[in-house]
Amino acid sequence: MTSPVLSGGVERPLLVVEGLRVSARSRAGTVELVRGVSFTLKRAETLALVGESGSGKSMICHAIAGLLDRPLCVSGSVVIGGTQTVGLSERQWNRIRGKSVAVIFQNPHNALNPVLTVGRQIAETIVQHRSCGYGEAMRDAGRLLDMVRIPVATARLHAYPHQLSGGMCQRVAIAMAISCRPELLIADEPTTALDVTVQAEIISLLHELQRDLGMAMLLVTHDLGVAAHTANDILVMYGGQCMELASAAELFKNPSHPYTLGLMGASPHRAVRGEPLPAIAGTVPALSAVERGCPFRMRCERAVAACGTDMPEISEIAPRHQSACPVCRPTVQAA
Repeated sequence: MTSPVLSGGVERPLLVVEGLRVSARSRAGTVELVRGVSFTLKRAETLALVGESGSGKSMICHAIAGLLDRPLCVSGSVVIGGTQTVGLSERQWNRIRGKSVAVIFQNPHNALNPVLTVGRQIAETIVQHRSCGYGEAMRDAGRLLDMVRIPVATARLHAYPHQLSGGMCQRVAIAMAISCRPELLIADEPTTALDVTVQAEIISLLHELQRDLGMAMLLVTHDLGVAAHTANDILVMYGGQCMELASAAELFKNPSHPYTLGLMGASPHRAVRGEPLPAIAGTVPALSAVERGCPFRMRCERAVAACGTDMPEISEIAPRHQSACPVCRPTVQAA
């Protein structure tokens, strides 16, 4: 097994993503949907991916988990626990997915098989990755349902997804994801289809499970408040590219990129009673429509002519703080 510690006592990141690209090939040519995204994630820490819908967040998660099929093409480097996963066959992925990396999807009802009981679905995952029989796997499934706080867990083993609420189904999906104690948990907007009260319960549950099991978590969320309270680092995505990457504390203290500033200004947490909530003018372009230059330039009040030529390289502007906006860098560096 690869040691998680490098020589000199420095901890090796669990997840290392370098130059990740996702492209789609068609008769019209090749369209890049994710463009050279790089980041690292340490064990037991959380990285939040934030940005509007259509920014490429879920595409990154699916690429990391090996869930993208043709005509999509993944290139670059994704190393999970010392294993290079880009280019693995489906058979190789079946040995990794669920055991080393697991995914919680947006809609729990779509993620679960409607014709199988929830207990059987969890047990099948356990049997596939652990040397145990079906009876033992079902007992473990009951313990997992209890762990995710489903009342009368053993009775719920025999329930079908349509017999459970959305919140219950999401808890089942979480139980299935953690059933083999993965090192990396990808939570792709796990509270989208839930009401506000249940959303808070699910986020709190994920945070506790991560702490108890020592998992690293890649969390996709639209809620900057959730990112601020749960993440160690935050990556701001737009148009398939990284706009800003920083520790949560640094990002909220010294936001640099105009898009980050726009997101924060439009957050309901900063709303002033009696005043309209600020909004970013315009809409997110389709990933296939972004050809050259900064993808945010058409909505940016600070855009200059250079923003329409080449996409600026993301670079460090402070310790643990990177930005892809050259217009804003002098201001931050002089602060």
